[in-house]
Amino acid sequence: MCVIGSGAGAGPIISELAKAGHEVVVLEKGPWIKTSQYTKDEMVATRRSVYTPRLKDECHDFVYYRDGEVSKEKNGYKSGKDFWNGNVVGGSSNFMSGYFHRMKPKDFSLLSTYGPIDNANVVDWPIDYDDLEQYYTKVESEIGVSGKVVDHKHHEPRSTDDFPFPPLGENKIAGMIDAAADKLGYTVVPVARGILSRKSKERSACFYSGYCGSYGCESDAKGSSRAALLEDAAKLENCTIIPNAKVFRLEASKKKINKAWYYDLQGEKQSVEADMFVVACQAVESVRLLQMSATDEHPGGLGNHSNQLGKNLLFSGGGIGSGSLSFSDFNEDDLLSLRNQGLFINRALYDWYEIDDSEFGGKVKGGMADFVWEHSNPVTKAVKLKKEGGELIWGNELKQKLKHHFTQQKTLKYEVFTDWTPHENCRVELSTKHKDKWGDPIAKVHLGEHPYDRKVAKFVAEKAADILREVGAKDVSYSLGGASANLQAGGCRFGDDPNSSVLDKNCKVHSLDNLYVTDASFMPTGGSVTYTWTIYANSYRVADHLLSRLSNNS
Repeated sequence: MCVIGSGAGAGPIISELAKAGHEVVVLEKGPWIKTSQYTKDEMVATRRSVYTPRLKDECHDFVYYRDGEVSKEKNGYKSGKDFWNGNVVGGSSNFMSGYFHRMKPKDFSLLSTYGPIDNANVVDWPIDYDDLEQYYTKVESEIGVSGKVVDHKHHEPRSTDDFPFPPLGENKIAGMIDAAADKLGYTVVPVARGILSRKSKERSACFYSGYCGSYGCESDAKGSSRAALLEDAAKLENCTIIPNAKVFRLEASKKKINKAWYYDLQGEKQSVEADMFVVACQAVESVRLLQMSATDEHPGGLGNHSNQLGKNLLFSGGGIGSGSLSFSDFNEDDLLSLRNQGLFINRALYDWYEIDDSEFGGKVKGGMADFVWEHSNPVTKAVKLKKEGGELIWGNELKQKLKHHFTQQKTLKYEVFTDWTPHENCRVELSTKHKDKWGDPIAKVHLGEHPYDRKVAKFVAEKAADILREVGAKDVSYSLGGASANLQAGGCRFGDDPNSSVLDKNCKVHSLDNLYVTDASFMPTGGSVTYTWTIYANSYRVADHLLSRLSNNS
């Protein structure tokens, strides 16, 4: 078995097959960074390309749309736009915030439940929630999920009563959000986190540093593929992880993949032969690899038999809102907790996961909102404060603004998640203009948004803003839309019909006998939640399928 990539879509397969005694070779483009090497250094983690490729070496071309028409095209190196998430062993799961939400049963049947959307490619999944439930549960124990189950009107069915790890420590603002929601007649619920609240095996409990998103975890509490799965798998003689291996081509015959070709750290071409191949490079790069592997028998790329490869790319619809909590409005006891950046909020507004409002003419799929603190990064905060009314400020005026922001208030935020409606103007293809440092074409990413998504996001954002105001936040505002690179899916959607999908329901490429794609590329729709838990769960599901298939072949 050869697995390309090592994040959430790859880790369970690597772990499960290696533990079952199968030979597993992992090709990871990035380096193997150990726990002791991760630090809370903002310049390293978020302001320099340390955990991701340098844009001079690898970047992306972007195509932007307005009202369904191309508005501009930009190259990532020239514009400075970074569309990477984490090219290291464990992938971007090292740098997630760990907000874990299961998809709901209705998320698997958007078309049949709510009907079509104009100029969109909405379809039902070929599996349903029940097919994934046992694997969501497995993720809770194997990856480590902390929380408390509270029933609500959009709560998904569960096979266990509660999470295996108790909730993480909470900031006092969580209770204030509860009270504000109750006063408004809204319901907020605790959010599960892929972070250990107590020690498990070789992993420590959370240190409450306040630096989760964008940072590697120094305690291994965060459930990255590396910390939760790969460190143990690598101890087995039959599991080999090769870092700094940039796969550039899968060598294919008519029905099979024979080799994976990669550049090693010295830039030399190497190859791996295997009986089975799994691609899990994250959506954009997985599509790019399949497209670069085109042959006469597979024109347009591997899995492009129905001309669907790269189409229906997904991000996460939604937006971001915020408000300022003035310290002068709170007593000293409350302030002690409010000032503690490390304690979590872990609250979500789920009331409008399904919207039944006259504005939409009936029931439609809605979304949810997670309440979070402003990111801890001090430099990033300071940079955002350098302008007032669009004009650059400096000297004493800037100093006073910085002092107020860092010592007299705290910014409370919320993140809205809605479905990203799949459509023709959001897709991946190979660039015809630019190549990476190895001479391979970079990905050209079309970032068109469907206007329907903003309408749903605005509805949910306004409800979440009500809670911020009720808590006492000032200057409450929100912005909508935008494709976030850390929430990418689709491009290799799965389905029962080979004429309209790239993969079958087990994530095998329809037209090839031994090639699977198991990052979020398989998703035809994304739900109104973050993707990581579903990626992990599906990877465990495919691992079981592969184990069964390999057992039958032996």
